[in-house]
Amino acid sequence: MGTEALDSTPTPRVSMVMPVHNGARWLADAIASVLAQDFSDFELILVDDASRDASPAIMAEAAASDPRITLLRLDTNVGLPAALNHGFAAARGEMHSWTSDDNLLRPNMLARLVATLDAQPEADIVHADFALIDDAGVELGISRVGPVERLLYGNNIGACFLYRARVTEALGGYDTGLFGVEDYDFWLRAAQRFTFVALHEDLYLYRKHGGSLTSQRSEQIQALTAQIVERALPDTLPARSRSEILLGLALRSSRSWRLDLVRRAFRADPQPVLARLPALARWSLVVARNRLAA
Repeated sequence: MGTEALDSTPTPRVSMVMPVHNGARWLADAIASVLAQDFSDFELILVDDASRDASPAIMAEAAASDPRITLLRLDTNVGLPAALNHGFAAARGEMHSWTSDDNLLRPNMLARLVATLDAQPEADIVHADFALIDDAGVELGISRVGPVERLLYGNNIGACFLYRARVTEALGGYDTGLFGVEDYDFWLRAAQRFTFVALHEDLYLYRKHGGSLTSQRSEQIQALTAQIVERALPDTLPARSRSEILLGLALRSSRSWRLDLVRRAFRADPQPVLARLPALARWSLVVARNRLAA
């Protein structure tokens, strides 16, 4: 692994990590959106995860043009969660965040997130609403983040967030065995120990496109999601809630039979399963058709 830029600058308040693997298409715009922040007391750590396209040249040019950028080069492709861990191992800021090479920050994102944590010293993590955009950058709508109390029902923390460095330290970073759901797992673990604040302001642009990791690995991500949510279910959770969560996990996939989850939901509390029998019947038909088509 190689590192460019020396730690000779004053310690920044915020460390922003951007892992990159063959992300040249939108990379320059993603970097520019970080550098254009109204809040300037940050460092941007670019982690080149063994890219083979034009990404290294784009990152090198950016690092040479702004002293707030540090460039880390990995010799082998380690995947998103491990690349994030490499980035945060080099982070010097008291607050952490990360972004992707295909997404964009609104100019006031860091200013608003930092101000929120500064105003609430008892809070550890702030997460905000964000807009969805397509390949061309056209806005498709707003995604509103949800309360952490509903986190077991789905990853409602979203793509726009800032958390104190002590969260990274306490959780040991991202689980490298959970590529695709590493962020959801991180939030599930964080929710057991830290305080979240939801900020209902649109501060980020999340790009939906066919080449995204979520699109490419949807079935594997759904299987891993079921694994981490089941692991996070507390023993004290009411039977009705356990049944609803397990049933929701079962119905997420359109290509695999998750009757094991339906059975566990029924054992926990039959009522949610019985109430959704029509949905289960439709789901079974869709899964059967998709399996035959495959």
